This record gives sequence, structure tokens and C-alpha cells, in this order.
Amino acid sequence: LRLYATHTREEAARDALGTRFDQALRRVHLVYQPIVRWSTGAVHAYEALVRSDTPGLAQPADLFAAAEQLGRVHELGRAIRALAARMAQQVARLFVNLHPLDLEDADLFRPDAPLSRFGPRVVLEITERAPLDGLVGLAERNAELRALGFRVALDDLGAGYSGLATFVNLKPDVVKLDMALTRHIDSEPRQRMLVETLVALCRELGIDVI
Repeated sequence: LRLYATHTREEAARDALGTRFDQALRRVHLVYQPIVRWSTGAVHAYEALVRSDTPGLAQPADLFAAAEQLGRVHELGRAIRALAARMAQQVARLFVNLHPLDLEDADLFRPDAPLSRFGPRVVLEITERAPLDGLVGLAERNAELRALGFRVALDDLGAGYSGLATFVNLKPDVVKLDMALTRHIDSEPRQRMLVETLVALCRELGIDVI
């Protein structure tokens, strides 16, 4: 009886989470953060950031955690990309975050998908905070995205699971350094040397650094 009661409570909690996630999915929206080129002060691109006002799922981390728990990451990713496509029509370059599981969604690679129509204007950000080791065919998927015109960015370099291995395997067009590498860089000589080395390497490989 105790096991049955525990199982019932877990089911009820999952059902409640599913209901809130449905609400969040209907009300999800994007805000856009400018990316500024330091040398000129001009806006280089915009980054799409997901938001929701659903209680308990207002923070992006909570929203994605719920999607993972419910097995609905692909639904959330498709909703985000559909919204981002509207902005992609209006700007020269747009950065859009991908959950690693989005790379397993066939919809991402469809030429007629909403965001694919603006592929040359879009940089897909893949975070290093989540492991990509278990993803089969990363190189092939990467090539498919580039064939659609997308550029690829490695986000959070310096805070992730696999370090430079992801950098090597992903072959990014853009690298975004994690805040852990740049915070207090003015007073930490070793951090400064590390960032200088990473920036020099990226420049040699033709990779933009943010």
C-alpha cells in the first residue's frame, strides 16, 4: 500500500507538471539581447532568449528541466524555433539556443521548417554545459545544419563537461566564452593568459569569439 501511495503521488505530481508545461508552451515567448561588436559599438547580432510567465516555470532552466522530465524537449524546441523564425526575417543575424536533445529532432533538419528558411541568418548555439558524448552522428548532423546555411556556435566554453573535446568535434564558427573565464579577468593574470590563448587559437582558426 505504501509503494502504491508513493507511485500515485508521483503520477499526480507528473500530471500537475504536465499541465503547467502545457500552459507554459502556450504562453512561451522570446526576448532579444543585442550582441555588440566592441571595436565599433555597433549591434552585430541578437540572441533569442526564451521566457515564460507560468508559475514555477518562469526561469528557462526550470522550463527545460520540466521538458526533460516529461520527455517533451522537442516540443519546446520547435516552439522556440518557430518564434525565432519571425525575428530572423527582420535582422541580419540571430543566435538561437539549442538543447542537445534538439539535435535528435528530425524537424530541426527539415528544409521547410520555419527557421530553416532563414538558415544563412541564424547561428545555432549548442551549450557545452550538457554532454554531447552520447549523441550518435554529431559530425553528420553538424554537416546537415551547415548545408541548410546555419552557422554553429559553442556556448559556455570553459564551463562544460568535455572541455576542448566538444570544441574539436563541433568545429564551431563562433565560440562564446563562459563567464567563469572572464569574471575578475582584470585582476587574475592566469585567467587573462588563458583567455588570450583561447582567443588567439580561435582567430587562427577563423572562429569569432564572444
